[in-house]
Amino acid sequence: MNSKKFSLVINKPIKNFKKKIIVDSDKSISIRSFLIGSICQGVSSVKNVLESEDVFSTISCLRKLNIKIINHGNKNYQIFGRGLGSYSSKNISKLYFGNSGTLARLIIGIITSTPNISLKVFGDKSLNKRNMKKLITLMSKFGAEFRPKNKFFFPLHITSSNYPIGISYESGVSAQLKSAVMLAGLNSYGNTEIKESLKSRDHTENMLKKNKKAIKIQNRKVKNIKIFGKQNLEKFSLDVPGDPSSAAFFTALTLLKENSYLKIKNVGLNPTRIGFYSLLKKSGAKIQFTNKKKINNEQVGDIIVKSSKLKPINASKKYYLNTTDEYPILFIISALTEGKSYFSGISDLKNKESDRVKEMQKILNQMDVLSKFKNGQLLINGKKLKVYRNRKINVSNLGDHRICMSAAILGFVTGFKIKIKNFETVRTSSPSFLKIIKQLGGSFEKKEI
Repeated sequence: MNSKKFSLVINKPIKNFKKKIIVDSDKSISIRSFLIGSICQGVSSVKNVLESEDVFSTISCLRKLNIKIINHGNKNYQIFGRGLGSYSSKNISKLYFGNSGTLARLIIGIITSTPNISLKVFGDKSLNKRNMKKLITLMSKFGAEFRPKNKFFFPLHITSSNYPIGISYESGVSAQLKSAVMLAGLNSYGNTEIKESLKSRDHTENMLKKNKKAIKIQNRKVKNIKIFGKQNLEKFSLDVPGDPSSAAFFTALTLLKENSYLKIKNVGLNPTRIGFYSLLKKSGAKIQFTNKKKINNEQVGDIIVKSSKLKPINASKKYYLNTTDEYPILFIISALTEGKSYFSGISDLKNKESDRVKEMQKILNQMDVLSKFKNGQLLINGKKLKVYRNRKINVSNLGDHRICMSAAILGFVTGFKIKIKNFETVRTSSPSFLKIIKQLGGSFEKKEI
């Protein structure tokens, strides 16, 4: 990966467009495919892998833990699974997770119940600021030890449990914590049971589903997941669809740009990932899902978007689980839509790559848009685009790809003079972002730091 740091400068709006695009592959599925493939029996094959920094961090960690991975080119990989409990840390003392919270939580889930692992774990500046207390509490129940005690931020030292015992867990708002518990339970003695009343993204379950001896899922009012420990997992073949979170930014650009049309091909439309699109449809967005099919237990299809006159957004807390990554761009849409928009139940946004509520409010303030955050709810009092005068907006180095992309879309819609520092962080999730912007006719300047 190109690791050069740069600021992105945008000075003029994009012209209207009518285009077809393919967005970057799904990050959640790409990361999970490597992690789950590494603990299966035999060689798993994954096509159309997202080749981003977060995924490369995943591959690097697995190779250090003695897992063979072959890159066949053209985004196709083979993972030589060695079975449950097969990781080895004999020749390493530390694992580096980069910017990826998904990698950190899920691989620690696997390490927790893998015998004889003892090493230091840490991430980049942004990841090291994220509170891991919930993860540490859960993995400690399986018997893993974390040092120093009562420290909840990376770097940490983890010692796995040689005799992990399955636990019961009531899942909250985090699919990553749910997945970590499932992955720890796979190599634990006895059963692990997860109850989920609010359904979060389910890619981990979908990948494991065919292993009927290892997992049983009951989709009732309260979803019940049972993991039966010490059961071998079968190898798999997978084709990764486009990422609906990456597609969200181009969807927003099209909706806000007059006389524009976009078709985004082969995107993952998992029901637990499309809250962004459901919310916008309720607010008058012309969005259509077509060519839908099911592949590898995942819904996939095309997204057709047309310019739309939007109404203010009212997002109740039930949307949080299915819209987590898209709130920053939703805040931009709201700022450019006349009227009051409300976003409830979003307190957990404060523990993402940055404090996404606070940092997005800084951008809104520079736009002279009134916003107020209280008791987990954000109010944004949006204006018509033509009300705005020329603005200069600066985004500091946050290490937060979603905020960088959201600010960029603001620039391409409005023509505000926007400078976004350390835009290279977008490579963690959407390395083709600027290439696609060029395809759509957008112009920008990159200034190396």
